[in-house]
Amino acid sequence: MKNDLKQRTKLFAHNTIKLISQLPNDYLSNHIKKQLIRCATSVAANYRATCIAQSKRSFISKISIVIEEIDESHFWLEFIIDEKLLPSDNCKSLLNEADELTRIFISSRKTANLNLTN
Repeated sequence: MKNDLKQRTKLFAHNTIKLISQLPNDYLSNHIKKQLIRCATSVAANYRATCIAQSKRSFISKISIVIEEIDESHFWLEFIIDEKLLPSDNCKSLLNEADELTRIFISSRKTANLNLTN
């Protein structure tokens, strides 16, 4: 499961960068490009860090960062649609993946929190 999620988060980052390349070259799009590159790649990088966490508390802290970054990625993808910078169909699969990853990471954090208190 860890390796699958490592691959999924990395693929999410790659696919986000491919989507970003479709954005126009204007002030707003350039701002979104920087923000979305930062948070989408951070999902993958920080998930890798959770895989080598040295304690449950460390894992919970790191997975919380991953959740924040995937949520921010989702925001920027929605914002692209809201501003009509790209057709919503172009963003749909990434939005779905962001939703799925968010649910997985939140579930992992809940499980880790339960195991921490037991």
